[in-house]
Amino acid sequence: MSVMVRELIEALGGELVVGDAEVVITGVEDVHMARREHLVFGQDAGSAEKAVLSDAAVAVVPVGFAVPAACRMTVIAAKQPRLWFAKAGALLAAGMPVTGVDASAEVARDAELGEGVSVGPCAVVGTGTAIGRFSRIEAGAVIGDHVRIGEHCRIHPRAVLYPGTELGDRVVVHAGAVLGADGFGYVRDKETGAYTQFPQQGRLVIEDDVEIGANTTIDRGALSETRIRRGVKLDNLIHIGHNCDIGEDVVIAALTGISGSSSVGKGAVLAGQVGIGDHAHVGEGVILGGQAGVLSGKTVKGPGAVLWGTPAKPLKDYLRELATLARLARRKKD
Repeated sequence: MSVMVRELIEALGGELVVGDAEVVITGVEDVHMARREHLVFGQDAGSAEKAVLSDAAVAVVPVGFAVPAACRMTVIAAKQPRLWFAKAGALLAAGMPVTGVDASAEVARDAELGEGVSVGPCAVVGTGTAIGRFSRIEAGAVIGDHVRIGEHCRIHPRAVLYPGTELGDRVVVHAGAVLGADGFGYVRDKETGAYTQFPQQGRLVIEDDVEIGANTTIDRGALSETRIRRGVKLDNLIHIGHNCDIGEDVVIAALTGISGSSSVGKGAVLAGQVGIGDHAHVGEGVILGGQAGVLSGKTVKGPGAVLWGTPAKPLKDYLRELATLARLARRKKD
């Protein structure tokens, strides 16, 4: 897709500093690899200078940056150049071709496909399912019965959406993800020790603008629902258990596991390999460092709290304990 600079400024804001607003770009690129059809960015004075002297057609730089006289490209000033660049990249990547329903796909007769929906080779769409306008179901994906998928969604190859799963608009589900499977809930017979599954009949709701990484799994509710709220970004290889509630704009890195009936507040950040026990709560704006652990039933309050370790504790306390252990180890060695 190609876009004129003028169109990007109209959509994203920013100010044309030098150059031609009618210049056409076809994509975004790294400063060192850019060519005459590309957009680059500089986040600070040093990187902005490299950007405006590169081979790209257009650069977006911080407001107030002094463009050198040697610059021969079009330059846009924005308050947040990296964010502006990212949004421009999304606009340039939009508009994938509509390919319709592949002849090898299996689509139930009563499935509702909106305008411009594409269903790839060997994909399956179940009975009673509805897919919104311009959404894409890629090769080998399985969409179960009575699933709801909003507009402009993309379900990548071999993802699986269990029956009853609901997706909002502009949701991206990467390859191998499994949404809406049964939660890990069992009742133990005290006399025999045998386990019987507790009913797993709730639903999974994914709100607008969520992205779900490859091979990530999210369980449906047991009797109620699991909900992933607007704007959540999930990395690859994450597991979220049944009845969880993940707040708006939460970011979770790879290999994190969240046990059932736990919640994460709006804007929280969970680094890699974080573990959260059942019925725990992570407050709004909390940051959990890599491999941090929140014990079952515990509450971690925010906003702005930065915690590390298991059980998770304020970063200063965690570092102090590490230093104390190091001193003790040296004393023992001496």
